[in-house]
Amino acid sequence: MNPNAKLITLSSLILGSVTVISSNHWTLTWTGLEINTLAIIPMISKSHHPRAVEASIKYFLVQAAASAIILLSSTINAWSTGQWDITQLTNHTSCLLLTTAIAMKLGLVPFHFWFPEVLQGSSLMTALLLSTLIKLPPLSILLITFNSLNPILLTTLALISTALGGWMGLNQTQTRKIMAFSSISHLGWMTLIITYMPKLTLLTFCLYTLLTSSIFLTLNTSNTTKLSTLMTSWTKNPPLNATLMLTLLSLAGLPPLTGFLPKWLIIQELTKQEMTTAALAIALFSLLNLFFYLRLTYYSTITLPPNTTNYTKHWFLNKTTNPLPALFTSLSILLLPISPAIPAII
Repeated sequence: MNPNAKLITLSSLILGSVTVISSNHWTLTWTGLEINTLAIIPMISKSHHPRAVEASIKYFLVQAAASAIILLSSTINAWSTGQWDITQLTNHTSCLLLTTAIAMKLGLVPFHFWFPEVLQGSSLMTALLLSTLIKLPPLSILLITFNSLNPILLTTLALISTALGGWMGLNQTQTRKIMAFSSISHLGWMTLIITYMPKLTLLTFCLYTLLTSSIFLTLNTSNTTKLSTLMTSWTKNPPLNATLMLTLLSLAGLPPLTGFLPKWLIIQELTKQEMTTAALAIALFSLLNLFFYLRLTYYSTITLPPNTTNYTKHWFLNKTTNPLPALFTSLSILLLPISPAIPAII
């Protein structure tokens, strides 16, 4: 992509996200969401591959439908209340329509079918943006309007998303699809706790962004897009592949790694809210995610392919190194000791 075009698209992404986060008017919120949608589409389709073009069309149709539902929801609420303030969402129909639209934009079950296909048709770095930065504006709308939303509906969507995200990721062989179902499952954790402790949802999203960024940057460094390639990626950078194993285990939520922190706090808060059944269910559903994370870990560092490689060993090549994977990976593994300070902050 042309550097000027890349600068414009990235600036538009940041502008759209900041507009949604900082606005209290439904029209400005909708405008920011549309800026985000129009900015990410050229990045999805930049390879001009038929699969990339198909992914960009799917993404546009889903996001346009969700934006139209948000406009309908805000119009109905303005009709009944006489104001366009995003914090004054009191109409029951508007709340249901808004929850549906945000579920479509985030990729929550049952509106999740587009997300794995779009990630599979995108490059690894575009998939990183779709999994992290693009999720922030819809999630911020939920954080602003959480008092008006139906907690039973959000709990149902969250539990189904966690279960289906883990279940459908079991038989995948493409790393981008595995990360897509991982994103669906983690969004279930965030949605479950949002009506009870929204700051914990924001903390979970920040840590998920950190973990996912480190994994995508590592996969992009080794140019790994499927499991068969992951089995031989250790030849390109053995230390980086070893830390990838720890990052994957951290994303699975195993102690004493960073990924255990948000799940621990969420289960603790659910128990305080007397939602022991939901806490037990989401903890059991997370075992499905643990299975395919362990499979990725097994393929990345523990196994060797049955045949010898016929290409030059990549550790002999003098390549420039990117410090970001090392920084993100370190944070993805070592942040659990800050957990005693988290309840005092939030």
